[in-house]
Amino acid sequence: MDFYKLCSFETFQQLWSHYGYGENFHDAVEREFARTKGITYLDHAAATLYPESLLREYFRDISANVYGNPHSHSPSSRLTHDTVEQVRYRVLQHFNTTPEEYSVIFTSGCTAALKLVAESFPWSPETESEVGSHFCFLTDNHTSVVGMRGLTSALGVVSLPVSLQELKSKAKDVAQGEDVISQTAHLFCYPAQSNFSGRKYPLSHVKGIQARRLYPSCDHQGSWFVVLDAASLVSCSSLNLQECPADFIPISFYKMFGFPTGLGALLVRNNAAGILKKTYFGGGTAAAYLSGEDYYVQVANISDRFEDGTVSFLDIIALNHAFESLYKITGSMHNIQQHTFGLARYTYILLSSLCHGNGKPVACIYTEGQFESPVTQGAILNFNLLDSNGQIIGYSQVDRMASLYNIHVRTGCFCNTGACQAFLGISSKQMKRNLQAGHVCGDNIDLVDGQPTGSVRLSFGYMSTFDDCRKFLNFVAECFVDKPVTVDHVRLQKLKASRAASERSNKYLSIQMFKKETDVVVEKKPKEASIGFRESNNHEEACTLTNIYIYPIKSCGAFEVHDWPVGPLGLLYDRGWMVVNGNGVCLSQKRETCLCLIRPQVHLPSNKLFLQASGMDTISVPLENDIQLLSSSRVCHSKVCGDRVETVDCGDEAASWLSDFLGQPCRLIRQSPDFTREMKKSGEAATSLSLSLVNEAQYLMINRASVEFIQNLMSIRLDGCEGDQLLDTQNIIRRFRANLVIAGVEPFEEDNWSHLIIGNTRFMVAGQCGRCQMVGIDQDTGMKTKEPLMSLSSHRTGKVTFGVYLTHQAPEGSTAADVLSVGSVIQPNLHSC
Repeated sequence: MDFYKLCSFETFQQLWSHYGYGENFHDAVEREFARTKGITYLDHAAATLYPESLLREYFRDISANVYGNPHSHSPSSRLTHDTVEQVRYRVLQHFNTTPEEYSVIFTSGCTAALKLVAESFPWSPETESEVGSHFCFLTDNHTSVVGMRGLTSALGVVSLPVSLQELKSKAKDVAQGEDVISQTAHLFCYPAQSNFSGRKYPLSHVKGIQARRLYPSCDHQGSWFVVLDAASLVSCSSLNLQECPADFIPISFYKMFGFPTGLGALLVRNNAAGILKKTYFGGGTAAAYLSGEDYYVQVANISDRFEDGTVSFLDIIALNHAFESLYKITGSMHNIQQHTFGLARYTYILLSSLCHGNGKPVACIYTEGQFESPVTQGAILNFNLLDSNGQIIGYSQVDRMASLYNIHVRTGCFCNTGACQAFLGISSKQMKRNLQAGHVCGDNIDLVDGQPTGSVRLSFGYMSTFDDCRKFLNFVAECFVDKPVTVDHVRLQKLKASRAASERSNKYLSIQMFKKETDVVVEKKPKEASIGFRESNNHEEACTLTNIYIYPIKSCGAFEVHDWPVGPLGLLYDRGWMVVNGNGVCLSQKRETCLCLIRPQVHLPSNKLFLQASGMDTISVPLENDIQLLSSSRVCHSKVCGDRVETVDCGDEAASWLSDFLGQPCRLIRQSPDFTREMKKSGEAATSLSLSLVNEAQYLMINRASVEFIQNLMSIRLDGCEGDQLLDTQNIIRRFRANLVIAGVEPFEEDNWSHLIIGNTRFMVAGQCGRCQMVGIDQDTGMKTKEPLMSLSSHRTGKVTFGVYLTHQAPEGSTAADVLSVGSVIQPNLHSC
């Protein structure tokens, strides 16, 4: 059967019978999640989405009621106290338990809940007469669990990582029972569901550890307590604490509801709460204390005892509306589990059966089972894609391409090094070598010596639809499968019948954007490239500067000039202003593509910056702020590429103009003249260089020949494809948003330059410019396209770059301002070998 025919709802129904929550499921999704139109959101394990009714009812609540500090006794404070206590009860009800059995301690999230346990647990080091505490954890655990080791190690407590195989193989046939000889407290931590693979671990392990039947509790005397990390599980599955009475259960509510964020809880079994010992005491946790002597008595209530200071009561009140919306839309957690598992199972079956034209599989999926049952597998699918030669395609490349299709996924190791090592076969020695090679958690270095450092994760939420699966599968087939697209029908039929395959499919697979007939490396063999470029004319034609662009307002349209002064921060007035939203966050074309339709123009004689856009009246703001204007302007702080910048607000007229055009509250701010932002130094940088509101360096330069090279790659890729239109050279140049455009040298020759002279001005090359999905934005229309990033990614291995950063520093004592002019001759210098 044709793969695209398999991407049908009829096929889904053959594979799984549960979908949605009734006849009006799609209507509910359109009504409650209208903002996701055009977006395929598949990162629910990181943060799920909130329904509009949740916010609507919550805002109605806090608009109609006065909620005071719950530590006071006024009517408004009592209302808050009573509402918060009602929410505690509702949380316990959701997990099928009662206040008599468990207490809810509100925290800032799951991580804070784990930290609370680590800091309060009665750890004891080994002595001559008493065995010491053990901190034990499954290797498949989140960083926040393993991180408890940092505290225990400092106390001399033994840390013991345990594999699932050890947990079972070293277990005893009978429970060891309560230890009357030793009262040493030990702690075992494991996830109810792996955040890496979605594997669900048996909840029966809780009682097995507590009863000292399972390893390691069966081998060590003392009292054993269990932390069940439920953060991943409870987003799409129910948790019944009557069946698994774990001692400590950390959760994060944004993973369940999407809102509120920054709020979680630690559920503590009341019988185990007595062992937790606090040292610090904050407001609301003391029954009595004296400031003049070391005297403190803690409150009796478990929740109050551990909630230092005033809880985030308005966020807690929002949980009431979160539960209401969740149950109103879905009916139950069981319905959510059935729905989300079905989507994950369908995607798994088709992705694992998908093959390249030569019959080799497209994906290596990291799972222990075959997605047979929602009892053992959650709504998470983890994999790497393979090319037709079986080589893994780096997750960063997949992520970049997914962004072009507005598909939101998660990549990396997902804060779970243990599972990442186990599934990807990365030894601890290799992990350390990867660090030496520059790879750190959370970066985009996806391959080291050809081996993956992480993977791609899809995760589904209760509002996910079949269309999300279909769009993702079509995306993989279009971008990463060498044609014709084929299917492993033998495997497909086995999975359809829910029969586990005797052997797992090949583990190491990868992907490729499109089949390349020839490996083209212009830097080394420009004349052998088989894509129709003319031979180099650099011996006959001088290298010259062909275009100069400045971008007065960051992420807005370009202003092309013929001659322009060089200022202390780069081209004069380049990226001197930026647009921020109502919260002061910088807006870029990644968030607001229509920023490119704003056409700022600098008029030096009148000292004005003009703001122009279609359908809008032209307004202006002064180029230079005088003392009087500065004194009346609001100084504010924002961030650019992680750097804090001090800025000055440009007034209400500009703010109103931008808000009207962008359709949201906005302000225009400019970098404060008294503020200096220094460029991050490279290893060779000797002196500090100052920056405007640019991302990384003072100037960006591209080579017209390199642009034409990418244009030819696009022409090959689009040959025979209907509906895709080849971009002209000038359109591509505008997309790369360079300050300087040059001509007269070979494609990508600029990558090897160490410095250059333009006219009489000397520039240093500060590195290559990394590219993202922003180059897919047509600067004339604001529309997004897949090109030129797709063709650029096919040519560039590793980090996708195009263009080079330049810096310039005027010689000491120099007073004359340099001016760059179109037509100036360029004299480059290569890096020394």
